Amino acid sequence: MSQALIECVPNFSEGRDMQIIRQITDEIEAVEGVRLLNVDPGKATNRTVVTFVGPPEPVIEAAFRAIRKAGELIDMSKHSGEHPRMGATDVCPLIPIAHISMEETAAYAHALAKRVGSELNLPVYMYESAQPNKDRSNLSVIRAGEYEGLPKKVTDPSWKPDYGPAAFDAKRGATVIGARDFLVAYNVNLNTTSTRRANAIAFDVREAGRVKRENGKLVTDADGKAVTIPGSLKSVKAIGWFIEEYGIAQISMNLTNINVTPLHIAFDETCRKAEARGIRVTGSELVGLVPLKCLTDAGRYFLHKQQRSTGVSEDELIRIAVKTMGLDELAPFNPEERVIEYLLKDRGKQKLIGMNLSQFAYETASESPAPGGGSISAYMGSLGAALATMVANLSSHKKGWDERWKEFSDWADTGQFYTTELLQLVDADTEAFNGIMAAFALPKSSEEEKQARKAAIQLATKKAIDIPFRVMELAHGSMQLIRAMAETGNPNSVSDAGVGALCARAAIMGAFLNVKINASGYDDKEYVSEILRKGTAIEAEAMLMEQQILESVNKTISAS
Repeated sequence: MSQALIECVPNFSEGRDMQIIRQITDEIEAVEGVRLLNVDPGKATNRTVVTFVGPPEPVIEAAFRAIRKAGELIDMSKHSGEHPRMGATDVCPLIPIAHISMEETAAYAHALAKRVGSELNLPVYMYESAQPNKDRSNLSVIRAGEYEGLPKKVTDPSWKPDYGPAAFDAKRGATVIGARDFLVAYNVNLNTTSTRRANAIAFDVREAGRVKRENGKLVTDADGKAVTIPGSLKSVKAIGWFIEEYGIAQISMNLTNINVTPLHIAFDETCRKAEARGIRVTGSELVGLVPLKCLTDAGRYFLHKQQRSTGVSEDELIRIAVKTMGLDELAPFNPEERVIEYLLKDRGKQKLIGMNLSQFAYETASESPAPGGGSISAYMGSLGAALATMVANLSSHKKGWDERWKEFSDWADTGQFYTTELLQLVDADTEAFNGIMAAFALPKSSEEEKQARKAAIQLATKKAIDIPFRVMELAHGSMQLIRAMAETGNPNSVSDAGVGALCARAAIMGAFLNVKINASGYDDKEYVSEILRKGTAIEAEAMLMEQQILESVNKTISAS
C-alpha cells in the first residue's frame, strides 16, 4: 500500500539569528521519517519559512517539537518585522501531498493543535480546511491586529482559541494551525520605494480588492457594509511593503490555488497593473518551495507569447521561467533546492541517466551485467525521439515558416514526452534486472521460504517483461512523430529524422529480445502468449515504418 505523505510549512517569527533557526530545525530533523526540504529565512520580514515532509505521525511529532522549541527561544515582546505575525510559531499548515485526503489531513491538524494547546499551554486557532467556522477560517482575519492586538482578542469570548488557554502569552503569543492546499508564497519586486504605491497595485490584483470610495467617503450597501471593488486575480491574497534589505517595495502574494491563478498569470497581471500606475516590475522571488508544474507551465506560457516552440527540455522551460520572471534578481535561484519534486526525488534511481556519455559507455562495457540490452534499447529509443524533436524545433523556428510555428511546437511537445519517458526507462530496466537478482538471492531453506522466493522471482520477472515492452510501445509511438518530421519538417534536417527512425526500430527490436528472454522464465503462459503476440505485431510494423521513412528521407535528399 502506498504511503501517505503530508507536508508541513511552519512560519517562525525569527529570520535573522541563524543559531535560533538551526535549533528549531534540529528538532525537526531529529524525528525519524521526516525529511527537511527547505529553510528560507528573511531578514526584513524577520521570519523563516520551513518546509518538511513525511508520513503523518512523524510530521505531527516534528511540528510539535518545533513549536515547543520556537516558544522557548523566541520572545514576541521584542519582535519586529515587515510580515504580519501573532506568535513565535505564527502559522503551521499541513498540506496533503500523496495518498491522503484533505479531511484526513485536517484531522491530523486538530490532533496537533490539541496537543500544543494542552501540553504547551499555548492558545491555538484553527484555519482553512481545519476550521469548521468559516467566519474565522481565513488566516488574515484570524491574524488581524497581530501580536499587539492579542491581549484583547484572546480574552474576547467571540475569539476564544480553539485549543489551549484563553489567556495572553506575552512571550510566545498564539499560533494558527490548519490544513490547506498547496500555497505558493510569491513576492513581486517593483522599481519604487513607496509602500502606498505597492499596496495600490496589490489591491488592483488581489481577489479581495479594495473598499469603494466616492469623493473620499466609504461607500456602503443597504446593510451598512462596505462595498468592495474586486481585484483581477482569483485565489490571490496580496499586500504591499517596503523591504529595507533590498531598498525596494514589493507586492507580497499568496497564491492559494495555482490551478485558478498560476504563477505566470500572477506575474503578468501584476506587470500590467504596475505599468498602468507608472511603475515597472523588475523581478520576483519565491518564498519556500514550488511545485515543478508552476515553473514548467510558466516556461511554456512565455515561450508561447514569443511564438517559440514549447517542445524543449524541462531544464530549459525552468530557465525561461526564471529569467522572464526575474526569480534570480535578489538571490540565486537553484531549482534543485526550490522545486519540491526535485527534493523528493530518489537520486539513486537515476544513476545511469545522471552519467555523462563516457561514463555511461564505460559502465555498459564493465563486467557488471547491468546496464544491458534493455537499458541500451530504451536509450536508443530516447535518442530517436530526441532527433525528431530537434527537427520539429528547427522547423518551428525556420525563417519563412512563421505561420507554422505552432504546428511544429506541438510536434516538439510530443517528442519531449517520448524522449523523457524513454529516458526514465533506462534506469528502470536495470532496476528490474537487479530485482530479479535480488529475488534469486532470497533464502530457500524451508518450504515457506521457497514459496516466498518463487513468488518474488515471478513478480520481478513480470516487471522485467513489462518495462522493455513499454519501451517498445513508446518507441513505436515516437515513429509517428519521426515520420511526420521526415515528410513535413525542415528539409535541411531530413537525415536526422532518418537516423531517428533507425534508432526507434533498433530500440523496438532490442527491447523485444529482452521481453522474450524474460518471458521464458514466467509461469503465466497466457500472459506470455499475449505479450509476445503484441510484441511481434509492433516489431513488424516498426520495420515497415522504418522502411517507409527511409524511402521518404532518401527521396528528399535526392531531390535537393
